[in-house]
Amino acid sequence: QVQLVESGGGLVQAGGSLRLSCAASGRTFSTYAMNWFRQAPGKEREFVAAINWSGGSTTYADSVKGRFTISRDNAKNTVYLQMSSLKPEDTAAYYCAARTIYPVFRPDDMRYWGKGTLVTVSS
Repeated sequence: QVQLVESGGGLVQAGGSLRLSCAASGRTFSTYAMNWFRQAPGKEREFVAAINWSGGSTTYADSVKGRFTISRDNAKNTVYLQMSSLKPEDTAAYYCAARTIYPVFRPDDMRYWGKGTLVTVSS
């Protein structure tokens, strides 16, 4: 069982930056690929970024490529999402999710989910 808790969301102006964190419980964190998804009001949950168990491989949605960076610290059981050059269209609830298989990008394929953290980007 893995429990995930996101933090770091908030209100930021367009062009600004935020760093999200996702803290995981359990001693098996390093065996999981970690993912970030987001869901804007009235829209489906969409893939944002993924990182494999070691941190050696990452994948990004085209909409965030070059602006967001996913990373992990297995010693701290934490995965991060550094978001820069934020746009109003990045406004959403951001969720981290875990799955042992990498890469998979569909929400239905994730095994564990956090409860999300809200990011609001003002224009």
